[in-house]
Amino acid sequence: MPEKEKSRVGLNDPRLVVRKFLARPQHEGLGAIVRRSIGRFELRYFDPFLVLDEFSVTAPAGFPDHPHRGFETVTYMLQGTVIHEDFDGHKGTIGPGDLQWMTAGRGIVHSEMPASQGTQKGLQLWINLSSKNKMIEPRYQEMSSKDIAEATNDGIKVRVIAGEALGTKSPIYTRTPTMFLDFTLESGARLQQPVPESWNAFVYVLEGEGVFGRSKSTPVTAHYLLLLGSGDGLEAWNKSSKLLRFILVGGEPLREPLVQFGPFVMNTQEEIDQTIDDFENYRNGFEKARHWRSESGLGLDF
Repeated sequence: MPEKEKSRVGLNDPRLVVRKFLARPQHEGLGAIVRRSIGRFELRYFDPFLVLDEFSVTAPAGFPDHPHRGFETVTYMLQGTVIHEDFDGHKGTIGPGDLQWMTAGRGIVHSEMPASQGTQKGLQLWINLSSKNKMIEPRYQEMSSKDIAEATNDGIKVRVIAGEALGTKSPIYTRTPTMFLDFTLESGARLQQPVPESWNAFVYVLEGEGVFGRSKSTPVTAHYLLLLGSGDGLEAWNKSSKLLRFILVGGEPLREPLVQFGPFVMNTQEEIDQTIDDFENYRNGFEKARHWRSESGLGLDF
């Protein structure tokens, strides 16, 4: 396909916006501010997505020691740096444009705290795992900003966090099949991005204003989540004079029972009860939590 045609892939059935939410600020963790769009009372779950937070953290606020089981967390930094630590000895920093794709699996206790002055901003997405993957061993996929695949064409720039866009693929492995694309459109640019027809998909606007689904739709501004209906892809336009930046995320629905208790996500209430018991008694994946406290967090109990 010629380079100039890569963004003009052609869609037979573009997805339309079926619901729209403004993600309003709320407090989370220890003094952190998040704009939660998925995982709030209007939208508890958008299979396979459990939570989408746009977070803003200024020291000493943060997300001190806390557990997870049964899903993955994707942290994508927009500004500043956070320190990540867990009870298995993993420690590192996530800076501007960096990515951490963490599979909690059978159990992780970790902390995420500011590592620099000023305000740290980013996105965190929680992706559910299928029943066969909920109790796998934890693992990480981490990528610095300079290593994230990028492509540009016809006034469009994309950072390919997961999946494929403009002929460029990400090396990130997604147990629950997922695409995560960070698009920037210059004034006048038009995007046509395929999305598998069987997947659920959404847009979250980070900057500027854009038109999504239909060319005559009302422009949408920052901090809005747009749920997309059925179809084979997304069509978007930047009709403003400023840059438009948004993420497009899609995933294959698991279509399994869901029971969630805070940071634990399983398929049945019995599994949740067992998870709580495992965590409280340091068993079955939580053994190392008994004596571990992070250096940057406060060692809060769940």
